[in-house]
Amino acid sequence: MKRSRSLVAANWKMNGSRTVNEAWLKQFNAHKNTLACDVVVCAPHVYLHQLRNALSADEIGAQDVSQHQPGAYTGDTAAEMLKDTGCGWVIVGHSERRQGHGETDGTVAAKAERALEAGLRPIVCIGETLQQREAEQTHAVLSSQLSAVLERIGVQGLARGALAYEPVWAIGTGRTATPEQAQEVHAALRAQIGQADRVRILYGGSVKPGNAAELFAQPDIDGGLIGGASLVAADFVAICAAVPK
Repeated sequence: MKRSRSLVAANWKMNGSRTVNEAWLKQFNAHKNTLACDVVVCAPHVYLHQLRNALSADEIGAQDVSQHQPGAYTGDTAAEMLKDTGCGWVIVGHSERRQGHGETDGTVAAKAERALEAGLRPIVCIGETLQQREAEQTHAVLSSQLSAVLERIGVQGLARGALAYEPVWAIGTGRTATPEQAQEVHAALRAQIGQADRVRILYGGSVKPGNAAELFAQPDIDGGLIGGASLVAADFVAICAAVPK
């Protein structure tokens, strides 16, 4: 099974307003038909309805989902609710959730499974800290994070969504893994998955218009999960346009 075409996902994080979002969507929609990649916009839950009025379900993602079935979990959002809102995708396991909310590898795997059960496509994030990289633990850490997900949903489940490698030390810091560093990790992850052409593996971590083309040219990088640079529509479009045709 050949990998699908590249995917570039915007992660707006906890940003946005109805006015700002409207302008962003208008500018993005003016260019999206020229892009040679699939695109997903992941927004805060409160703006998902607004995205639904401007994008298709395949282009809309949430930033988190509960690992629980609907019920007595105040403040959580069930996968079925996201699907009902018009989402097609959801981010799970972002490092900001792992670090700030104590999400474990098991929690992330459970969220990916719940997303799939509800018909959502998970973007599963994994990544190592600077301390772990400097201690030469990168591959061990990533292997453990990936194994937890594969044990829960298998390669088939992961292939329905995407895997995103985001080195924690490069998220919002201005530091970016070199194309060679990113490629080395992506190749190792693809080898661990074992069915190399089934899963899209994205790179995230201070991707910008100026470095996107070099990153996306690597043979095992299938697109990106874009944080800060996705807040400016023109920059996000430029990053998407850097995907090889």
